Amino acid sequence: QVQLVESGGELVQAGGSLRLSCAASGNALVTYAVGWFRQAPEKERAFVGAISRMGGNTFYADSVKGRFTISKDSDRNMVYLQMNSLKPEDSAVYYCAAKGVSFLSRTVYYSRGDYDYWGQGTQVIVSA
Repeated sequence: QVQLVESGGELVQAGGSLRLSCAASGNALVTYAVGWFRQAPEKERAFVGAISRMGGNTFYADSVKGRFTISKDSDRNMVYLQMNSLKPEDSAVYYCAAKGVSFLSRTVYYSRGDYDYWGQGTQVIVSA
């Protein structure tokens, strides 16, 4: 099992940047594919982006493509979501999630149901 804790969310002005962190404890995060999701008030939790187990593949929702970047630091057991050019519509609670995968897996996963473990979320508010 792995436990996930997100951090880094805060209030930021539109056009600004934030870096969210997802810290893992328990099993090493390098054994998992990781995804980021977000949930705005009264909306369903939506896919933001994902990274494969070894970090070689990433995939992003169209709404964030070109602005957000996911990276993995296996030495620190961390995954990051770098968010640039933030917009008010990016405001949400952001969650990281992990899925146990095989050693050679290069797959990225974009469905909530694919993931086995979730963090508690971190709030991002982007002011206009």
